[in-house]
Amino acid sequence: MRSAAGLAGLLIVAVIAGWIYKSYLSQGPQSAAMANPAQTIDVIGVKNDLLGIGQAERVYQAEHGSYGSLDDLVSSGAMAMKKTGRDGYTYEAEISSDDFRITANCPRAAVPGCVNYAIGPAMEIQPAP
Repeated sequence: MRSAAGLAGLLIVAVIAGWIYKSYLSQGPQSAAMANPAQTIDVIGVKNDLLGIGQAERVYQAEHGSYGSLDDLVSSGAMAMKKTGRDGYTYEAEISSDDFRITANCPRAAVPGCVNYAIGPAMEIQPAP
């Protein structure tokens, strides 16, 4: 009798775990950029790059009193990254003396539905148009 109750309990746990797993998978990807593992890794890399560029902007601003272009960040040593993109994404800087916006533009022709991302002085990565 005791082993039957244990088996029933195990079966219930397995059914609940299976239901949770199925529910999670049926939600689908949050965006086309998250459709497969390689794209997920690319997006995480792009977001990490944006954080690094944002930190470099802060360093550059502290040293020069204004924000700098991507070339300025590299030439001043505030940023070691010398590439202008990652996995098809290209980085673009819009700067002024008191504000910056770094945008990672996705390769929409190659990856339909992908998402652009941007970061500003608040260091928050947001989807960008």
